[in-house]
Amino acid sequence: MAREGGEPRSEGLEEEAERELAPLTLSEFVLPTDLSPGVTELASRSRAPAADRTTGTPALGHGPHAGQHAPTGSQLRALCLSALGIVFGDIGTSPLYALRECFAREHGLSVTQDNVLGVLSLIIWALTITVSLKYVVYVLRADNRGEGGILALMALATSRGHLSGLVGVVFVAMGLFGAALLYGDGMITPAISVLSAVEGLEVIQPGFRSFVVPITVIILVLLFMVQKHGTAKVGGMFGPVTLVWFIVIAALGAWHISDNLAVLWSFDPRHAIRFLVDRGVHGFLILGSVLLVATGGEALYADMGHFGTKPIRLVWYGVVLPALVLNYLGQGAFLLKNPQSVAHAFFELAPSWAVAPLVLLSTLATIIASQALISGAFSITRQAMMLGYWPRVKVQHTSSHETGQVYVPSINWMLMVATILLVLSFGSSSRLAAAYGMAVTTTMVITTVFAFVVAVRVWQWHPVKAALVTLAFLGVDLAFFGATAVKFLHGGWVPVAVALAILLLMTTWRRGQLLLDRQVATRVIPLSAFFDIMQSERPLRVPGTAVFLASSAVGTPVPLVLNFRYNSVVHEQVILLTVVTEPVSFVDDAERLRREELPSGFCRLVARYGFMETPDVPALLARPDAPQPLPEQTTYFVGRDIVNVISPRGMAKWRKRLFAFMSRNDTRVNSFFNLPSERVAELGGQIDL
Repeated sequence: MAREGGEPRSEGLEEEAERELAPLTLSEFVLPTDLSPGVTELASRSRAPAADRTTGTPALGHGPHAGQHAPTGSQLRALCLSALGIVFGDIGTSPLYALRECFAREHGLSVTQDNVLGVLSLIIWALTITVSLKYVVYVLRADNRGEGGILALMALATSRGHLSGLVGVVFVAMGLFGAALLYGDGMITPAISVLSAVEGLEVIQPGFRSFVVPITVIILVLLFMVQKHGTAKVGGMFGPVTLVWFIVIAALGAWHISDNLAVLWSFDPRHAIRFLVDRGVHGFLILGSVLLVATGGEALYADMGHFGTKPIRLVWYGVVLPALVLNYLGQGAFLLKNPQSVAHAFFELAPSWAVAPLVLLSTLATIIASQALISGAFSITRQAMMLGYWPRVKVQHTSSHETGQVYVPSINWMLMVATILLVLSFGSSSRLAAAYGMAVTTTMVITTVFAFVVAVRVWQWHPVKAALVTLAFLGVDLAFFGATAVKFLHGGWVPVAVALAILLLMTTWRRGQLLLDRQVATRVIPLSAFFDIMQSERPLRVPGTAVFLASSAVGTPVPLVLNFRYNSVVHEQVILLTVVTEPVSFVDDAERLRREELPSGFCRLVARYGFMETPDVPALLARPDAPQPLPEQTTYFVGRDIVNVISPRGMAKWRKRLFAFMSRNDTRVNSFFNLPSERVAELGGQIDL
């Protein structure tokens, strides 16, 4: 069960027994929201230097060591190139479909100069306000010990004190929901990106239309099949390919701006305002398509821990933003000259001889964009496992240098099946556009709310100042959210349903674990009582070392009691090991292990890991400050209990049955903690829940 080696409780056993039948509070099954000053100080001391989890490039100039090791010019250029491929792939491929969707048939928007200038102005100011100002200038300031993303932002917001009551519960539930939305993105991004690129075949030859979906499915299958090899092997080509992509789209756009120089007036925000006012509701609904130009903007903050803020800002302002604006302006000018070319405006920017190479380059760019989201889903899964919100699943490390490069087979195949089903169900990137927007806008709203709390509690901004900034950004976010919400029944429900399902699984696992731990606590006896029994019964002391993994650093582990009861033996050396997951990304090696010597050849070890790390028990025991038992004489004892659902008390029966099902499919302890399977003994029984 996941409680073996999980987080310990701070109460003694007497208090545990008294709480055994107490009702569970909502805050008990959401992410811990109280990062005490001690933990915060630990995080500041123990944060390992951030690194690019995809390419293995050290993120110099970032995190707690930034002041000591600023990157050299060549290192900064390498970081910028890597960031270009990993961070900006999603937003960089939006020109394939964003402007086209604004003039889609359902909007009834004709290609006139006023309409084109209005839409282009909305696009330019969406990139300016949502990405350049909100994410790059404002949110990137929320550096949680070098890490970014929804969970890191949530932890940072609560680092100065607990958010109590319903506010705290809602706050953390929003964070978990925001993290769960990443799975929806991981399904939709590969589908819409690859599909929109392959649709370029229709420009080469209209007869190829019937091959678009099959080719897309083949590419997606290959994409998910190579995940087991890790992104490190292909990471080196991500940056260069993406750089070529941005150069090409910038050149194509700049070439066609001369088709109608009037598009340059779209920098004037009055065109955007006039467009919205004149077209009323219809103009407002087009914001749902305008939003597509900013999808992927949230990746700037999520990937901050990989590269640092400086490379991300340099690449955005120096390469990505100019390339995007040039391409959108070029598409707008091209449409004013060729209004009949709305369906494939992007590909028709290229001369006929260059369309096929552009389709190939687009496909490579969209595969890179998809890769980042898929890898993100793997990382979120591992973090959820370490924090106790997901059952243990098989995790494979794809790099011997970077622990962040992981592959989760079960999540990979789930995403593959879901992505292919989306392609087959929707059939075109235009139909998928509605589903794409809901996940992005919801994440944007959550990020803005969390950033307000950080501004007041961490940056010590005056509440009025923080509120004014938040209202400005939130107004834009809610406008986009409202424009995409009307498409909920046309595909927007997909990422929301996926996120709600993931959230249900997370909270069910969390609450079920707490209920199960309480039941197990009633079977635990104080360690002093166990020593008294040993003194009176004098069991046989057998050679070797026994390591008992336990979730609590107090009391006697149940497997130890069972082994004593049924086998009447105790090993010469006994190690009671508890693995604790701290609410920080990494724990410094000096803070890793706490050792306590106990009577009768016993010792207790408490090992601490960050939620970005994976425990390795044999390596832990081989440390100089550990007992260092001989591997061939060491046996690992773990608990393995079967859950029987008998009562709805504490949690609805159907959720308990769901928890029991998840428990049965929980990965073995030896796999999760890297224990040698031939040296593991499982002891347990049935527990009524």
